[in-house]
Amino acid sequence: MKETQNELNYSRIAEALRFIRDNRKEQPRLGTIAEAVNMSPFHFQRIFKEWAGITPKHFLQYLNVEYAKRILQETHASLFDTALKLGLSGTGRLHDLFITIEGMTPGEYKSGGVNLRINYSFATTPFGDILIASTPKGICNMEFADDHLETFNALQRKFPNARFCQMCDAIQQNALFIFTQDWNKLGEIKLHLRGTEFQMKVWEALLKIPMGGMTTYGDIAASIDNPRACRAVGTAVGENPVAFLIPCHRVIRATGEIGNYHWGNIRKTAILGWEAAKEEQHK
Repeated sequence: MKETQNELNYSRIAEALRFIRDNRKEQPRLGTIAEAVNMSPFHFQRIFKEWAGITPKHFLQYLNVEYAKRILQETHASLFDTALKLGLSGTGRLHDLFITIEGMTPGEYKSGGVNLRINYSFATTPFGDILIASTPKGICNMEFADDHLETFNALQRKFPNARFCQMCDAIQQNALFIFTQDWNKLGEIKLHLRGTEFQMKVWEALLKIPMGGMTTYGDIAASIDNPRACRAVGTAVGENPVAFLIPCHRVIRATGEIGNYHWGNIRKTAILGWEAAKEEQHK
């Protein structure tokens, strides 16, 4: 499949972010980064700004892990306050969007999706292709799909007895608008998820993290009245079946480090910066 221009630009940005991460201690300049990805500084800056909406320098201000760690260590500020000091908005438009979770019934859970019809389609996002799936009640799965076939096979394994139809329905289209439209103009997005009671509590807590904000596993555990369950929270976060809409990418380590991500920490870094840029544009 031929890469779209948007996908090509993201792959270049991901390569640049990987270079920055690996050489963070040297704080590489624009020219050095551009050379590493075989582009001229002018062309790299232009492509980056087209993708993120801001310059590489401005983008990286949001992602300077060492600065975040220094704030945490010297001021003992909360991660939310740290986000503000890093220039991020403390109020998120995505948080204002009304998203509901309707868990599957125990019967649906145990049966592997018997009598459940699931529509699915592939779409292009600023961070690569994504597989999105829906039932008549809402989005049931959304994952980055670097390998289309393997991602679909994984979806089938989750619902081995469901009927699958490849089509993009209105529920999916509305959810996908989150990548292309003003978040103030989005309609209601409903989620139809399969998970344990504990997982559902964690995923609901994730929905409350505002755009431009960050939190830790410990903060999530405290918010669901189970402060000692940090490890279990981490597992539930990692099992989030709906990328981006349930913002598990906003959970970072207590040290201020970005940390891991089910769909790759370079992608996580890109998403956090992209969200910050969107917030900056709406100020």
